[in-house]
Amino acid sequence: MKAVILAAGQGTRLKKYTENLPKGMLTFMGKTIISRQIEMYRKCGIEDIIVVRGFAAEKISYEGVRYYTNEDYANTNMVESLMTAKIEFDEDMLVSYSDILFEEEMLRTMMKASADYVVAVDDNWKEYWKKRYGRIDYDTESLSIDENNHIVELGLENPKVQDIDARYVGLLKFSKEGLKSIEALMENAYRKYEDEPWQQSGKPVRKAYMTDLLNALIESGKKVEAKRFCNGWIEFDTNEDYEKACEWAENGNIQELIEFTI
Repeated sequence: MKAVILAAGQGTRLKKYTENLPKGMLTFMGKTIISRQIEMYRKCGIEDIIVVRGFAAEKISYEGVRYYTNEDYANTNMVESLMTAKIEFDEDMLVSYSDILFEEEMLRTMMKASADYVVAVDDNWKEYWKKRYGRIDYDTESLSIDENNHIVELGLENPKVQDIDARYVGLLKFSKEGLKSIEALMENAYRKYEDEPWQQSGKPVRKAYMTDLLNALIESGKKVEAKRFCNGWIEFDTNEDYEKACEWAENGNIQELIEFTI
């Protein structure tokens, strides 16, 4: 099994700290976010680790890790970064965003998942949002799950809170066969949606979010499994996120606030 860390973006919402630094290289409790992810993957037995770089690529350098570069990072998004490493689509693959940290239990559970497309989601996200933003109706996106724990739709911005079944985390697993289907789906999307809106975000395919890809898989008839968790992760998306997380860490109460284990 491989792990791919998507770390190409500029992190504009963290610009106070990332003017010349990829956001995955922010230091948290003495280590960068990316180094913590690498350590977690290795702790769980995954040694084949890939990082897709882009913005300030030269700032990301770790031994024993392979690299790909999304040269057009400024005009593309997560899906394009993943496809930059498509030559690696020959084994089961975990995919993580470079601005999150997650518990060992979450990662091990994802590793054991057998479905072709698996997405980590947080059922208790509202408690995290209250600590993070002081409200639950901010920076939200849709995510609907059926009675079989399959995602039926996700990615629309600012839906009604009562319509959100769980929160998308940014940690996924694709099987080898699932990756073959993704590659074929994307080849078709590149032909049809180079300059046309594609999926929920309304963006052309090269600017597409990962949730757009997941929606496209669902529309094509694929089953996308929601692997449900109760907290166990943290995201560094804005200046305030980073500052609050550092404050929680300094005060020694991360575990109390969001049940997260470093």
